[in-house]
Amino acid sequence: MDQVVFLLVVGGRFVLPLLIPRYPLPAIIACLVLDGVDQTIFQLFGYDPPGYQSYDKAMDIFYLSIAYLAAMRNWDNLGAFAVARFLFYYRLAGAFLFELTHERWLLLAFPNTFEYFFIAYELVRTRWRTRPISQRAWILTAAAIWVFVKLPQEYWLHVAELDVTDTLRDYPWTRWALAIAIVGGLAILWYVVRPRLPRPDHPVLLGAGPVPAAVDTVTDLAALRVGGGWVWSWMTVEKVVLVGLVSEIYGQFLPGMTQDNLELFVAVGVLVVVNAGITLLASRRRWTIESASYAVLARIATNVALVFAADLFLGRSAAGWDTFFFLCLISLVTTLHDRYQPVYAYRHREAAAAAPK
Repeated sequence: MDQVVFLLVVGGRFVLPLLIPRYPLPAIIACLVLDGVDQTIFQLFGYDPPGYQSYDKAMDIFYLSIAYLAAMRNWDNLGAFAVARFLFYYRLAGAFLFELTHERWLLLAFPNTFEYFFIAYELVRTRWRTRPISQRAWILTAAAIWVFVKLPQEYWLHVAELDVTDTLRDYPWTRWALAIAIVGGLAILWYVVRPRLPRPDHPVLLGAGPVPAAVDTVTDLAALRVGGGWVWSWMTVEKVVLVGLVSEIYGQFLPGMTQDNLELFVAVGVLVVVNAGITLLASRRRWTIESASYAVLARIATNVALVFAADLFLGRSAAGWDTFFFLCLISLVTTLHDRYQPVYAYRHREAAAAAPK
């Protein structure tokens, strides 16, 4: 039974993030909640998964990566996206260093500010237009989250190594303190913050909304790729760094991994570049797949064939399940990046063209 519970929880932590690009706020909150209760669920069923800390950080990075790619597609405020990009890669670097050293203070030095910043942006977007908000306001928002929310939280969890569930159980008075804090916070939001908010620009918006018409279909995206010739480009460099670091983090705790860090990063990087070349070739031939799900499956099949052919050519033994997992991970992230980065690039180009000379 405990193994079934573990598989259900892990499955949920892989599936829920896939909803973030279309339903950013509800999906990331669901991911946040599951992240917060998964260990409690394991304990309720008497299961203590080995290497939980590494597993937890890897799953966190997975859904944060999908959230980052979703921001690339959905956010029309480029200043806010620039802040989010820094916060995401800062945390990604910290998570990678933590997996290499297992020094818990690194999680305090590299706090996960990106997650709450993403939530803050999406909360604003539910009722107001985000484009008019200045980058300075977004930087101040990120700074406030960093100092007043994430630093105390990261210290509590990773330096003091305290658990909310255990604290509430061992010190009953903390339940009343938590209840008072929640009620007080809600009262401040309702009676102090709410009356001072500007008039909403639109009804409650939980879906992602449309992208610019010029990049609304995979045919449009293909034409943009052909025009940019995106293989040897910053777009590919970012994919190599993103997929490489995420793969390194997973590679630290998967039991069947035998490659060292550099070997894994180079192998992943080569495959990402090959995928970029195949994508550009397919775009030139107008071989496009409208469905993102089918596109991911097609890329998985292509990557499996590439690895199988490489094994035959090099005379190596057939790859195992860990390799297949990495191929699925690489295929998913690169497919989403290929579809969402051109949307950001288009917005960036339009903003540059509209800027006063």
